[in-house]
Amino acid sequence: MDSNGVETATIGRGRTAETHERDFPAYFTATWPRMYRTALAITGDRASAEDACQAAFAKAYAAWSRVCAADHPDAYVRRMVVNEVLGTRRSAWWRRERPHADVGEPPPQPSFDDGVTDRSTLWDAVAALPPRQRAVIVLRYYEDLSEEQIAAALGCSRGTVKSQASAALGNLRRATGAALDEGDLA
Repeated sequence: MDSNGVETATIGRGRTAETHERDFPAYFTATWPRMYRTALAITGDRASAEDACQAAFAKAYAAWSRVCAADHPDAYVRRMVVNEVLGTRRSAWWRRERPHADVGEPPPQPSFDDGVTDRSTLWDAVAALPPRQRAVIVLRYYEDLSEEQIAAALGCSRGTVKSQASAALGNLRRATGAALDEGDLA
């Protein structure tokens, strides 16, 4: 009971139900933009990124006491967002329906001056990668996570992260016609 005689439940690390309700909106407001940008970079589609973030944050709210108790709540929620994105891509409805814009004329071929890749060309190539390769590239070069952090976020081994990154960089080299080094994506 608090000083006013109101019963409060303790939730993780000494938090109460009242602080639980107060802390989540602040956390949501502070982290939504970054999580949304990460999801958008992986999905390449604003609506899918927003859906993934909404689902992940709804799950985070339902498990807020566990999220708060985690050593790195941002990493916990980021993994939820990435899992939502990748899980959606695996489901049957995604194979049947794919949102797309009216394509129209193909874009003009990019010109490469001294081996420099145009940013939009590179992002188009990243968007064309398979979902797990795209997730590894986004988490490594956009979120600046280490191999260990990426492995934790994707629920796989460091070796898998390395092989996915290698395959992704090879695909990006072929797609852009450029010799990409690790520093080129930063």
